[in-house]
Amino acid sequence: MKKHSRLFAILVVFVMLAAGCGSKGTETEPGTETNSGANTAVTEDTSGETNETGGEEVSDTLKKLREQGYITIASSNDAPLSYIDVETNEYTGVDGEIFKDLMKRLGVPEVRMKTVAFENLLIELNNKSVDMVVDAMYIKPERQEIALFTNVWYSEGDCLLVKSDSDIKILADLKDKTVGAQKGTAFLEIAQSWESEGSIKELTIMSSQSELMLAVNTGKVDACVTDSIIAGYTLTQDSSLDLKLAEDYVSDSSGNIGAALRFEDTDFCAEVNAVLDEMKEDGSLMKYLEQYGMDDKAFVGVEEGKTVQ
Repeated sequence: MKKHSRLFAILVVFVMLAAGCGSKGTETEPGTETNSGANTAVTEDTSGETNETGGEEVSDTLKKLREQGYITIASSNDAPLSYIDVETNEYTGVDGEIFKDLMKRLGVPEVRMKTVAFENLLIELNNKSVDMVVDAMYIKPERQEIALFTNVWYSEGDCLLVKSDSDIKILADLKDKTVGAQKGTAFLEIAQSWESEGSIKELTIMSSQSELMLAVNTGKVDACVTDSIIAGYTLTQDSSLDLKLAEDYVSDSSGNIGAALRFEDTDFCAEVNAVLDEMKEDGSLMKYLEQYGMDDKAFVGVEEGKTVQ
């Protein structure tokens, strides 16, 4: 009997130990997810992965922007592209209005702008002090080596700005003239090509759009090559400028405009592009272009506007 009692006691202890091990095995290890059939939130640590919340998938970047309620962009603050209105202190411009609408549709209600010299915009982006660059940037191969670009927002070209009483009308008239261009812009590259070809006498490089126009206005340079949208807008807004567009000048080149992001934000870029396509299709993007004096020549459709990275 004692032998049987001892065996029974050993069996009871074994069963209890086994039950205890089974209970411990049902505990969830730290960092693991369980599937209870309800909606779950899954967050990946790697930027560019997706977060699934309530059935919606968004990039880590968009999730962060929605949570903080704003996005910070860099711009050189040139009207009428991407700038702060001095009277209202609000962010606006053709790029500004397009971007604010785009962000609102993505669930980011506020856009904050940091003013940066144009030639340093992509540097600032990669230093991670801003989230995007929104400043009528031409999508060019050399820039695509530095940053990721959205699909095309619109297309525009250069113009030649001269004094109101100037007899300069076409490129050939610049043979013995001094021409100005802004540092870091595609227009500087145009002027540099003219200089190397001997089409102009001398090239003067300016650091800002306002400095460039003032140089033409005061006779420091005979003409400047610059953005056609900026030039046209500025002439309608500033009566102190005794300037005009060279009437017979044919644009040296037109460019496709987009916004820049960091390379790791590929998922966020795809989200921006999807909404951009919606704005092209529903007519709202064209509305903003027309608001700033642009016509359908500037419009670039969904398919032809795909950016090849």
